[in-house]
Amino acid sequence: MRPLSRTLLKVCGATGPRDIEAAAAAGADCVGLWHGVPGGPSELGLDGLAALVAAARPAGLLPVLVTFLADPGELAQIVRRTHVAWVQLHAYQPPAVVRALREALPAEVGLVKVLHVDEAGGCVERPLIGAYERAGTDLFLLDTATGDGRIGSTGAALDPGCLTALLPRLTRPFLLAGGLTAAGRPAYEDVVRHSGFRGIDVDTAARERATGRFGVPEIAALARAWRTPAPHTALPTGTAGTGVPAVAGVAGHPRLELSR
Repeated sequence: MRPLSRTLLKVCGATGPRDIEAAAAAGADCVGLWHGVPGGPSELGLDGLAALVAAARPAGLLPVLVTFLADPGELAQIVRRTHVAWVQLHAYQPPAVVRALREALPAEVGLVKVLHVDEAGGCVERPLIGAYERAGTDLFLLDTATGDGRIGSTGAALDPGCLTALLPRLTRPFLLAGGLTAAGRPAYEDVVRHSGFRGIDVDTAARERATGRFGVPEIAALARAWRTPAPHTALPTGTAGTGVPAVAGVAGHPRLELSR
């Protein structure tokens, strides 16, 4: 057993070098880069994606591909071309896609699967959680699905109470998303104290209101609010290539390693 180094902070939707600089300066760990999100406000072409991956790594940020794509072969080619560290499957890709992608990707690339939770607490992927885990998911991300069908960077908050029935089903660690703010941190105390909690993923609250770009004060405020010590933060280490993650943020699991 080894302790988690700290709560991970992932900021999502970088579109240029200034976003990378702000995220790094404010102490973020990971940066989400959109590709294959039709109509997404932060969508990047392949060249733009590769350029921001190249900028993120020397800045100390782990670059994460955020995508709705579901073709494992296409996704594997994107990973090889851009050298992203994690692939975040943010749409409704089935477990078969996770399995095929796990087989196609280098062992060090992490796989994140989003679980979509609606306002009533329902989760369409709930019956498939075990299948996603067996297929090779390293990390789940709990995010909002709005009543009008929007998913991904909606700014709509998850009801903390709606998560309590879902969390016991997870045997993989998870990140929390869904309209998170610095001021809203106290409402999620029970989620933060769960043994699987590993960090947060934020878009809207990481941005300057005037420009829409990532802001250093905004991201730093999120880091201060959410990186609070907890007595439970330990997780058994796993074996690379099995899909069973070790502790994110410390050595021992190449897919979830955040060494700088």
